[in-house]
Amino acid sequence: MLSRLSASVRPCVSVCRWVHTKEKGKPLMLNPRTNKGMAFTLKERQMLGIHGLLPPKIETQDNQAMRFQKNLKKMSDPLQKYIYLMGIQERNERLFYRVLMEDIEALMPIVYTPTVGLACTQYGHIFRRPKGLFISIKDKGHAVVVTDGERILGLGDLGVYGMGIPVGKLCLYTACAGIRPESCLPVCIDVGTDNEKLLRDPFYMGLYQRRDRSQRYDDLIDEFMEAVVDKYGQDTLIQFEDFGNHNAFRFLKKYREKYCTFNDDIQGTASVALAGLLGAQRVVGKPITEHKVLFLGAGEAALGIANLIVMAMMEKGMSQAEARKKIWMFDKFGLLVKVTGRAYETDSNQEGFVHDDPGEVKSFLDAVNVIKPTAIIGVAGAGRLFTHDVIKAMGNLNERPIIFALSNPTAKAECTAEDAYSLTQDGRILTPGQGNNAYIFPGVALAVILSGVRHISDTVFLEAAKTLSDQLTDEELSQGRLYPPLSNIREVSLQMAIKVVEYVYSKGMAFRYPEPMDKEAYVRSVVWNTNYDSFIPEMYEWPGVSHSPIVE
Repeated sequence: MLSRLSASVRPCVSVCRWVHTKEKGKPLMLNPRTNKGMAFTLKERQMLGIHGLLPPKIETQDNQAMRFQKNLKKMSDPLQKYIYLMGIQERNERLFYRVLMEDIEALMPIVYTPTVGLACTQYGHIFRRPKGLFISIKDKGHAVVVTDGERILGLGDLGVYGMGIPVGKLCLYTACAGIRPESCLPVCIDVGTDNEKLLRDPFYMGLYQRRDRSQRYDDLIDEFMEAVVDKYGQDTLIQFEDFGNHNAFRFLKKYREKYCTFNDDIQGTASVALAGLLGAQRVVGKPITEHKVLFLGAGEAALGIANLIVMAMMEKGMSQAEARKKIWMFDKFGLLVKVTGRAYETDSNQEGFVHDDPGEVKSFLDAVNVIKPTAIIGVAGAGRLFTHDVIKAMGNLNERPIIFALSNPTAKAECTAEDAYSLTQDGRILTPGQGNNAYIFPGVALAVILSGVRHISDTVFLEAAKTLSDQLTDEELSQGRLYPPLSNIREVSLQMAIKVVEYVYSKGMAFRYPEPMDKEAYVRSVVWNTNYDSFIPEMYEWPGVSHSPIVE
């Protein structure tokens, strides 16, 4: 996913009178960025040539939002809600964000995970209007949050159907952190798909060819990165999303020192998971250096989380080697250990977490009983592998076991919150939180834009994790939450941006000068809002001026 985020910073006021003054007539109403529906005033309708194209009633945005909210409540199917919400976005952008922000706790799971995963699998069947930029490998040599669709959530290779992810993610850039929607561009790189079902699907919208894994693929990504910077500038933030494990790590390593870029599956997931662990340590009363973590899965999400946990432990005085000994990984081939006979060799990104064989471990339950972790983290995307026996074992080993089932969509999650609570607790009613990357990437992105960071260090995501954990109140912890309520995510994201802006300036990572003295006021001054623009030209009087000739 590419976020084309404007280098210029301009305070946004509730009425921007100078916007779109050249656009008139029906095109004004067909453009979701300028359309206000029946909220155009009588003067605007007459001046803009749309009088008569709308019913006589002049509505407020409040009334429009009420209508859409009422219609949404009539729907029970999440996919139908998704289609309806995306339809609002295609017609009236500001109204869409108004509706989304006012009920974000209920609607974020619709426009983003988990429903967006279902929408991606049906993308060609529910397609209404193209959004974003599609670049195929056939465009190489002509190409001007980017995904190549190879690893969409836990759903695998969805090719161009993966476009639903950057579209949904950029909605949260705006809704959560107030980044202007016109500064965001979703991009899908189409190099084919190895998904047999899609290759036979008459509604599939991409290239009907096997995924190109040759040098041409790398050349296309290189060309894309160079073209983006050439077009939009060096400080354009490029977010990689849902690339396959091998490509995700090598592209992050290849580009992170050349471009302003990050990979949300590796770094964003790591940050939100670490924030959950930091919150959990306040409940358990045990510092992070005393935890032992067992991962189900050893891909990009697991490795990103593990490396950030190691950084957090090192910050508390442990050596890297000591910290890595606290982390174990179990994948579809078994425990990552130093023995021959595994079905494949561990890759270089996993080497730091390969340990001596601890004994007879044939299943994940065996791994739990042998390693005795204080926390298990599921990122395998393989479904209900935190079985009742696994959960009970964690409850027997720990007074307050830490169980993170992070795989998406819901059908791929390792267990339900209900199972984790009922099998380990004493019947208390607890409120689960969602370990959602949306707590991290919007605020981090806003901070990066405002401070002019050129290269995003992992320490930024460590700082973000600590900031998120610090915003969790004791009352919320007592309710069973490890994250603040999603209903507060706009304020959570702004606090995140403020703290990260302070951090990058203190570490000499910022390139935008002069450095703002009041960083909170600076961040809040640029936040985009959902108020409609006025299309009436700004008018003023000339007080004290006479239009009659002077008579001596």
